[in-house]
Parts: sequence; structure tokens; C-alpha cells
Amino acid sequence: MAENKTNLQENTQNPSRNKLGGVHTTIIGGRAGKRLVKLVSQHPEVKKVIPSVISVKGIAGGSLTGKVLRADVRGNLRLLLSEGRSFQEIRLVTTVGTAEEGDRIMNELNGILRAAL
Repeated sequence: MAENKTNLQENTQNPSRNKLGGVHTTIIGGRAGKRLVKLVSQHPEVKKVIPSVISVKGIAGGSLTGKVLRADVRGNLRLLLSEGRSFQEIRLVTTVGTAEEGDRIMNELNGILRAAL
């Protein structure tokens, strides 16, 4: 019983941590990358954040950038993080059900990212 109470307290104190799921938990960009993912996950209509593998592109150098990409038919989004030669796609599962509502959330999240970067 005490264990359940502790878990409930942790869940209410760290709501964005509970949204992180999937097999890959590493986020590129160190603290700055984790901060961007935390900002995005705090949106009330983002239900789950699922990081994918980290890939390498051909151009060396560069700072951390983030952009939310177009919604699919169910309103789910993709967050593309890029730092130097590495990039990572992070799936954002939303609570909305249409692409139009997903586009609205995409615009809100891109505004948040622009302000943070």
C-alpha cells in the first residue's frame, strides 16, 4: 500500500516522465534535448512520447534544433530533433482524432519550440 502511494506521488510530481515510452529512452542533445522533449510532453493533448533510434546524417557541426512535423490521419505527430550529425525522430501520440486537430497541436508545439530555442 505504501508503495502504491509513493508511485502515485511520483506520477503527480513528474507527469511528463510518465508520458515517455517505447524501447529507446535516450534523447539526443543532452539536457537541452531532454528539456525540449519535456516542454512538448507538457502539452495537455500529448498523451505519449516515444523516442526512436538515433541516426547519423552527413553534415558535421551544428546546434540542437527541434521541429514538429505534419500530423497523420489520427492526429499523431513526429518531433524531429537534430544536433550536429545526429538526428532522432520522436513520435508524439495525441488525444485528438483527426489530422486537422493534429495540425493545430503541431502549430502550438512549434511555437513553443521556437520560443525555447
